Amino acid sequence: MQYKSQAVAKPYFIAAIGLFVAQILFGLVMGLQYVVGDFLFPAIPFNVARMVHTNALIVWLLMGFMGSAYYLVPEEAETELHSPKLALALFWIFLVAAALTVLGYLMVPYATLAKITGNDLLPTMGREFLEQPTITKVGIVVVALGFLFNLTMTFLKGRKTAISSILLLGLWGLAIMFLFSFYNPDNLVKDKYYWWFVVHLWVEGVWELILGAILAFVLIKVTGVDREVIEKWLYVIITLTLISGILGTGHHFYWIGAPEYWQWIGSVFSALEPIPFFAMTVFAFNIVNKRRREHPNKAAVLWALGTSVMAFLGAGVWGFLHTLAPVNYYTHGTQITAAHGHMAFYGAYVMVVLTMISYAMPVIRGRAANSERSQVLEMWSFWLMTIAMVFITLFLTAAGILQVYLQRFSDTPQPFMVVQEKIALFYWLREFTGLVFLLGLVLYIASFFVKGEAPATSGKLAGATR
Repeated sequence: MQYKSQAVAKPYFIAAIGLFVAQILFGLVMGLQYVVGDFLFPAIPFNVARMVHTNALIVWLLMGFMGSAYYLVPEEAETELHSPKLALALFWIFLVAAALTVLGYLMVPYATLAKITGNDLLPTMGREFLEQPTITKVGIVVVALGFLFNLTMTFLKGRKTAISSILLLGLWGLAIMFLFSFYNPDNLVKDKYYWWFVVHLWVEGVWELILGAILAFVLIKVTGVDREVIEKWLYVIITLTLISGILGTGHHFYWIGAPEYWQWIGSVFSALEPIPFFAMTVFAFNIVNKRRREHPNKAAVLWALGTSVMAFLGAGVWGFLHTLAPVNYYTHGTQITAAHGHMAFYGAYVMVVLTMISYAMPVIRGRAANSERSQVLEMWSFWLMTIAMVFITLFLTAAGILQVYLQRFSDTPQPFMVVQEKIALFYWLREFTGLVFLLGLVLYIASFFVKGEAPATSGKLAGATR
């Protein structure tokens, strides 16, 4: 490491992977409950499994973003982190709050949890992805403010780069958009309208800035390509992201009672959203092809390239498949939506966090890269998880197409539960591929414990990482 304080990223990365495992385990439980309705009932009802699955996803990605930022910003700013002690204190606060919240979901009925955590004083609970108790949301805001203060002070006292500037813009945007989770109007249309200000403007707005900054940082380190070249690409990508992503929020307003002009705005700008992801794919492969050296961490290079491709497929292609209003009229809320969500989250955000962990953890442990044996195992984990996610997406897409036809498009539409029984085969196939994904995740974790000599690092490599 160039700066000792970068080591505070390590506990964030470890906790992120631990929560990732929890997310996948509860996803498998929920997947099985699709076809075996009373599995683990009443101990873990479907709604509780779903809350843990989706909330663990959000929390572990936030942990990953925070760890990535603590590693990235000091190196970009060429100075030590403002306060490593604050970073570690906030880590434990965040981790304990997340653990207590999950235990609350599992051990207390949700209505009771809302009552004992102050939801009557400031109602914020009961909305998808934002099920966290009000007190947990307040804790998240406190942690976020401390985290952003720490990073901003580090940024201000050191070198300013495009990568660190864009990363901080994305992180501040993430925190600001989360404040809308505290606004819970009685009117359902207004509720959904502002709810998307959190959910959409996170994943199709400010999170994409974080994604672009992390990916650009890793590519600079592993390719040695001039910073100016990568930064020009980065500016183009984030401009396209913000232009398409902000107004693209309109594709969520089609059927909630908002004015019908949102059908045009949402359709047009959502149709543009694949462009920044395609640009990201071209960017990543272009930079790797122009590399000035072979970095010893081949696994990190593979993750970086995989991120761009899978983000384009999941967020770009599968997003476009059902984003136009005339199509979304039939597909809204079906398994096609689930197919898009799974591949988009995995490709855009899960993979970029794993990319950063793959690159940074060996450096934190005192080596440029893990051993060859470790990297072979890690690359096996890449292919198992990625191929499994591709098949999960394909199975859910097939289920969604059949669901749309049987339930909404045919001359004799069938009831929801009747259709669910007819597409159960795809749910079983999804469950099987979920187990393959879990195996890949286990191999990813195991790769960090495989011993062996680290690949040799040349002086040219060390000097080119600045």
